[in-house]
Amino acid sequence: MTERLAGLDWQQIAARIESGGYARTAPLLGADECAGLVDLYGEDQNFRNTIEMARHRFGEGQYRYFDNPLPDPVAELRQGLYRHLAPIANEMAANLPGDRHYPPTLAAYRKICHAAGQTKPTPLLLRYEAGGYNRLHQDLYGGELFPLQAVILLSRPGIDFTGGEFLLVEQQPRAQSIGQAVTPEQGEMVIFPVRERPIQGKRGYFRAPMRHGVSRLHTGRRFTLGIIFHDAE
Repeated sequence: MTERLAGLDWQQIAARIESGGYARTAPLLGADECAGLVDLYGEDQNFRNTIEMARHRFGEGQYRYFDNPLPDPVAELRQGLYRHLAPIANEMAANLPGDRHYPPTLAAYRKICHAAGQTKPTPLLLRYEAGGYNRLHQDLYGGELFPLQAVILLSRPGIDFTGGEFLLVEQQPRAQSIGQAVTPEQGEMVIFPVRERPIQGKRGYFRAPMRHGVSRLHTGRRFTLGIIFHDAE
């Protein structure tokens, strides 16, 4: 995984996030690796919490937060991905008010989370079935947050499910919202802002809030791995 992540064009990824609000990579996980992660979903000992989305009016579906220790593939991906995203996060922070700086390793950043009272792991697996969807939202779990997160599609679009596009909506001041539908292939990763991104305007940078979700599935079942770097309260 370390070599695969190092092989991605991180300058291009940063440029895509800056210009369009997200970056989509080539497949990072193979079909067998995706299937292995999906198999974890039925193993209760891997998870600290299970959320029925309809109960909270989040949508229709279910997701499960991993417990510590994270399964090796998830832990390795989270640690390795953080190293490459921290410089992008620091560049984003430099263009917004405040004096935020993110350390170069996930271990160092998690100490910041724990000092803020956020100690629960946040990587998760999400499952949608026909008719399922996820309302637009932001993954905020306390006052401390890392500004980027990632999702990896574990199912095969058009084969395992239809519909279920990944949605991003951005709000700019004094303008209507901008919506984007992203259709990754199995094993591909989408990187996007947790809460907002800086956009260059005539008078400098401004904050553009962003939300994400999943459109309604028409058929089948869709699994996704979500990688969030700040822990939860």
